[in-house]
Amino acid sequence: MTLASLAQAVYVIAAILFILSLAGLSKQATARRGALFGMTGMVLALGATIALSLDDSERPVLVTALLIALVFGIGASLGTWQARRVEMTQMPEMIAMLHSFVGLSAVLVGFNSYLTETHADKVHLVEVFLGIFIGAITFTGSIVAYLKLSGRIKSSPLKLPGRNLLNLAGLVVTAGLMAWFLASPAVLPLLLLAVVSLAIGWHLVASIGGGDMPVVVSMLNSYSGWAAAAAGFMLSNNLLIIVGALVGSSGAILSYIMCKAMNRSFISVILGGFGSDDGAPAAGGDATDYGEHREVSAAEVADLLMAARSVVITPGYGMAVAKAQYPVADLVSRLRAQGIEVRFGVHPVAGRLPGHMNVLLAEAKVPYDIVLEMDEINDDLASTDVVLVIGANDTVNPAALDDPTSPIAGMPVLEVWKAKQVIVFKRSMATGYAGVQNPLFFKENTAMLFGDAKQRVEDIVGALVAAEPVGADRR
Repeated sequence: MTLASLAQAVYVIAAILFILSLAGLSKQATARRGALFGMTGMVLALGATIALSLDDSERPVLVTALLIALVFGIGASLGTWQARRVEMTQMPEMIAMLHSFVGLSAVLVGFNSYLTETHADKVHLVEVFLGIFIGAITFTGSIVAYLKLSGRIKSSPLKLPGRNLLNLAGLVVTAGLMAWFLASPAVLPLLLLAVVSLAIGWHLVASIGGGDMPVVVSMLNSYSGWAAAAAGFMLSNNLLIIVGALVGSSGAILSYIMCKAMNRSFISVILGGFGSDDGAPAAGGDATDYGEHREVSAAEVADLLMAARSVVITPGYGMAVAKAQYPVADLVSRLRAQGIEVRFGVHPVAGRLPGHMNVLLAEAKVPYDIVLEMDEINDDLASTDVVLVIGANDTVNPAALDDPTSPIAGMPVLEVWKAKQVIVFKRSMATGYAGVQNPLFFKENTAMLFGDAKQRVEDIVGALVAAEPVGADRR
């Protein structure tokens, strides 16, 4: 067996491991195993690629090995540094930045592939063109997403006059550049393509409001997969094609699911047009008089919980910011020990990343079987005694169902207001990420518990401990 055929066999094994990885990541209980499958597949893929590179290189083996080691050293150092310092609240922008690297790689591979293939056929030229096109859009789109998610630029959508016509004009120019490039292959149409594609990518994501960023991150994940697949075609690397197709298709499927969860058009997401009418409302905010809100203390919440038979917790991005998942897990454990039914209701776009809340709860060792999706918990909320809304806002806003003029109108939400009592953990009465006021805060069965979510949950746990009989397990 030659080295090339052995490497292809390793690629097949790696591809199977990547498929098993995606299957494992579809559920919390199997996510760790899925991650291990993915890491093992990546190690095998890198090992086979390095072996092929050393065997096929025109340079001395030692020189090639040193160059590979240098690249690995730089990448591993930066990756380890970022992994150690990044907070869970920063994961969405980190992922957006990683997507930008994939896009930039596809662009560079495209130019390199064209310059080194002196006798390229038309099929390869199409591969080069599409690789640069998809890669450039992914690159700038991901950069804009990173800047919005990290707060470095405003999250409100950019609304240029004739926005859709600008996108269409960009696609028409791209088609013209492709015809030019295929008729007379040269660097100039590729350079012009890169510029136009970079502008399209920037405009597509800039036109989308911050409240829709979870869907944007998911779609950029899909774009990065197709960019990787395009690079695989240019490099004639079957594994890269398979991996790119897996990432691209799974990202598209997830985006479709999230679009349904936010009442968005999947086609509009792909075209980058669904954010033009969304985002922050007009200056001055919602002037509607909803009445007065009611405040409550941590001790009073503790009393409510001890008197309840069923409790539902709906987490949001605020829980991640406060790092409240650990005291929340402690609270859940204590309530369950008292025979109180406690479950979580997680909205598909809670946080700023698909599965953000699920990861946080798993990190705090919350049992998987009590973490339910919105569709699984909504019908039970009417019979729930107490709902704790911890750091969530837009995902529990009744205006989505009651107000057709609201920027989030039609978005499926957790209908927590149907419960007997709702406690909302917030720092202030400020609006959520979408900039929309929440009438839930002013309902008769809602009370506000202000302050840092982690501290307030710890206060509730403290009140529960103080109320326990002498000699009881205080853990």
